[in-house]
Amino acid sequence: MKKLTLFVALLVVATGLAEAQNLPAKKEIMDKMVLANAYFMKKWPDTGKTIITNKERPSNIWTRAVYYEGLMALYSVNPDKAYYNYAMSWGDAHKWGLNGGVKNRNADNHCCGQTYLDLYEKEKNPEMIKDLKESIDLMIASDKIDDWTWIDALQMGMPVFAKLSVITGDKKYSERMYQMYMDSKVRQGFYNPADGLWWRDKDFRPPYKEPNGEDCYWSRGNGWVVAALVRVMEIAPKDPHYKEYKKTYLAMMKALLPIQRADGFWNASLHDPTNFGGKETSGTGLFIYGMAWGVNHGMLSAKKYMPAIVKGWNAMANESVHADGCLGFVQGTGKQPSDGQPVTYDSKPDFEDYGLGCFLLAGSEVWKMAK
Repeated sequence: MKKLTLFVALLVVATGLAEAQNLPAKKEIMDKMVLANAYFMKKWPDTGKTIITNKERPSNIWTRAVYYEGLMALYSVNPDKAYYNYAMSWGDAHKWGLNGGVKNRNADNHCCGQTYLDLYEKEKNPEMIKDLKESIDLMIASDKIDDWTWIDALQMGMPVFAKLSVITGDKKYSERMYQMYMDSKVRQGFYNPADGLWWRDKDFRPPYKEPNGEDCYWSRGNGWVVAALVRVMEIAPKDPHYKEYKKTYLAMMKALLPIQRADGFWNASLHDPTNFGGKETSGTGLFIYGMAWGVNHGMLSAKKYMPAIVKGWNAMANESVHADGCLGFVQGTGKQPSDGQPVTYDSKPDFEDYGLGCFLLAGSEVWKMAK
């Protein structure tokens, strides 16, 4: 703990010495988002094209679904019909189906449902959420609540349950969401209230330690939880368990603020800067998304959090975004700081989509703050 305390103290000093930064104008923020998104849409004109990395996968998997979360967030502040049509084309290409079919309980395969539900709210075509609703209904019909055995699953799955509850008016979805969330948080023990952060899965709970002796808190994994809580609170402000989500969200924001790097990013390992430390865009994007949303909704102090938001956004916008819109410093897929390395300005993650989704989520909230 002494090492961590010293690390935080040095960060505070470095941050204090850093030149004060200003939030760019709305147009500049939007231009960065439009550029990054245009790069991706140009590279992937066929929304149904399979994704080939170490193997071939359909393009409605979680990585692509996170991109569409970001695209819909961009569309909400920049209603370009091309964005809407691109999302509709994606759903149509997959016949609004799920990877693995309706009997699959994996939250990764439900993530596409977040965009299906967003589009359904506008189109009112029941076929768009037929498979999704059937899959979630099958889950609820059983007594099993321990499906979310990794914290990424909270972001992939919780917003789907929340929006189904709001759309249908049936509390069974929000109640099952809460049960599964609490199972992950408490029974499986992924949340550490002492630090306000989450272990990624059972493999990283104590006695597992990082090289410096601290607990292992993976940046993007905690970012997924931040996004899950924000999206649920946004979708369902009247949810009976709202106070629980807000309490955990606020604890995470408090924990994340002092460990931001002086350059505005967060390290892949939140409590061990020596373990693959460096600039990383996806986790940083999710944290900035969460902080900006909190300030925009009056939950977080602008005086306290705006310097971190400005610094984090400027870091991503100025250091991650290439001239052609490609994003640098995105850690590849995995479950811990050592996965998907090396992470550099020119490195290419195995999937280019989810990092952009995180960036667009952040930008859509930061844009609302700017003049």
